Amino acid sequence: MRKRTLLLAACLTTGLLTALPAATASAAPSGLSGDFNGDGYRDTAIGAPCATIGSASCAGAVVVLYGSSSGVSAARKTVITQNSTNVPGTAEELDQFGGSLAAGDLDGDGYADLVVGTPSETVGDRDGIGTATVLWGGKSGLSGGSALPSPAGLTEWGGYSSGIATGDFNGDGKTDVTVTGQSRTGLYRGPFARTGKPVSLTDVYEVGTTYEVIAGDLSGDGAAERVYPYTVSGDHGGVIGYLGYDPGDESHPESDYALTDLPAADGHQGVVGDINGDGYGDLVLGDHEDPRSDKKTGHKGGQISVWYGGPNGPDPAQTPTVIHQDTAGVPGSGETEDRFGASLAVGDINGDTYADVAVGAFTEDNGTVKDSGSVTILFGSATGLKGSGAKSYTQNTTGVPGSSETNDEFGTSVRLVDLDKNGKADLVVGTGRENGYGAVTVLRGSASGLTTTGAKSFTARDVSLKGDAGFGWVIAQ
Repeated sequence: MRKRTLLLAACLTTGLLTALPAATASAAPSGLSGDFNGDGYRDTAIGAPCATIGSASCAGAVVVLYGSSSGVSAARKTVITQNSTNVPGTAEELDQFGGSLAAGDLDGDGYADLVVGTPSETVGDRDGIGTATVLWGGKSGLSGGSALPSPAGLTEWGGYSSGIATGDFNGDGKTDVTVTGQSRTGLYRGPFARTGKPVSLTDVYEVGTTYEVIAGDLSGDGAAERVYPYTVSGDHGGVIGYLGYDPGDESHPESDYALTDLPAADGHQGVVGDINGDGYGDLVLGDHEDPRSDKKTGHKGGQISVWYGGPNGPDPAQTPTVIHQDTAGVPGSGETEDRFGASLAVGDINGDTYADVAVGAFTEDNGTVKDSGSVTILFGSATGLKGSGAKSYTQNTTGVPGSSETNDEFGTSVRLVDLDKNGKADLVVGTGRENGYGAVTVLRGSASGLTTTGAKSFTARDVSLKGDAGFGWVIAQ
């Protein structure tokens, strides 16, 4: 195991459509992660980074569907753009507002807030710099926002804010934020003022050039670890290491995180959840690319791996659980460019206390229908993630709205979240190219797994979005 202290450069810096019932004036906010209006039901935020706003194509929008005892509906939503009241910026062509999303209570008021990435935002005369905005939660849901400060030295077309994650990264009980792009990664320490100002902003180096970030508590100490997967010429499978809180000299907080490498791990996407119920978060990685001459690892059609957490985080010497479409019990078979593992989510679908995993393969062919997509559900257990009992869903599955069509890309994004407060996670699936503008599908969790009874689907047009919206490309974890 190679563990080294991470070097940081400390840099302290200083159009809304809503349809919601009236909030109960005396009700205290629930404090639940992802509950933007504090009513005790988790909500889901969905990005449409290519929505047309006014005449600006790909300006982008975020749609929030609010949870209730009956789940979500198009009647209970908020649509936010950079033209919405008190949201920073202006909706401009190719901004891609909503290109990345992460929820968390940044100001500690009990209402979840939403951090929104605009990875192609122009700053001054510099094109494609990228910015991040906080949309604030409250009794009526998300409204208004504040810009987060940016690290110094951002480059043009660097895509800052392509990856965003929230979590308590130093164990102080406050929600922090990490925002990453091609050339810089910002670590924002909470709590945040409603101006968007954090306690501090640290510009993080030595995590490679990356567009992704994964966060979750892998060691059970109350401080979330962070993973920034990236690719180098000698490892096209993805370089994986995790940053854990490791406080040092109090006068040098920039040295408070240490990097542990997982040299045998590969992946470009990931999530964290307790798959085996031992109280430690487990790192689930998606390696969706096929093996090739410059990428010797992986499995045809893609694979996922689970690195199990422990008191010191995942042990680099462990043998992870690896699952693909040729694993016993998993529906289908590994075929070139299925992209199994290109999207991932964790949550307890059947209420057995073990986290389950949703795996998107958005370019899976269904019969002769190319790139129509699929989502596979894998179940957790005391012995870890299982192939047995796995279920696969497409738009041809009985009870799932719609039908599999060429280039629909069902499974572009996935999220598992309990939207109706029945103790079982529901599956939210993005179909990023449905009808050319995108859709989301919701399947409810039950004691026997997902049920297609009462399944719902919402297209970009159902939620008032225009243009080739890309609705469902991104769902906040």
